[in-house]
Amino acid sequence: MIQPPPEPSTRITYDSSDLALFAKARNWKTYWSGRLRSYIKGQVIEVGAGLGTSTEYMCKQEYPEWICLDPDPSHASHLAQRIASQELPPFCKVKCCVLKDLAVDVMVDTILYIDVLEHIENDEAEMRVAASHLKRGGQVVVLSPAFNCLYSPFDKTVGHRRRYSTKDIKRLTVKNLVVQKWFFLDSIGFFASLCNRTLLKSPMPSSAQIAIWDRVMVPVSRYADGVFGAVFGKTIVIVWEKV
Repeated sequence: MIQPPPEPSTRITYDSSDLALFAKARNWKTYWSGRLRSYIKGQVIEVGAGLGTSTEYMCKQEYPEWICLDPDPSHASHLAQRIASQELPPFCKVKCCVLKDLAVDVMVDTILYIDVLEHIENDEAEMRVAASHLKRGGQVVVLSPAFNCLYSPFDKTVGHRRRYSTKDIKRLTVKNLVVQKWFFLDSIGFFASLCNRTLLKSPMPSSAQIAIWDRVMVPVSRYADGVFGAVFGKTIVIVWEKV
């Protein structure tokens, strides 16, 4: 039987400068990646890998395979160059596409959405696609901005369709997925985002603002989140397991 040709991969151009700007937030990336690492196992798909600045913080140990997906050709090319130059581990691979473009028989142990799910128009449909590519016992790990009350001109500028709270967990828990864990991060940064939402209304933080947040607020949040992480924070983490 003649097989139909594969559907063309999705191409999307991401023009915002926030990826390069937040790449400098080393304390933040070290903090959240350390909190997520225990949920990452086996073969991994990172959806929307961007410039690979999050990838390098998560890949602190050996994995059988780490597939970096990104629909922006310039990002995919940049990722490939970083792998070739050994800035990213050799077990990383790049595919210029979105998750729904992958063959149905691609099955992995972990699927990551690091500041990505909030950009996707139909996030419930995306979760169904993610579940279909997970092995039994595999996990979907989402890290996204929290609380719509913090939605600001910055969110609009970078293409955030929403921010998330615990009320969204049930909606996103699609067939064959069960919630394993959820928590908030950066409780001190919550107030910085609230200030931007109500007072500054800035469409993009400056390098100086990023530096103050990363060097001053994030280290305090490391301790404060132990108390407030079950209640609020600038960021929410949700982990699902496939049953």
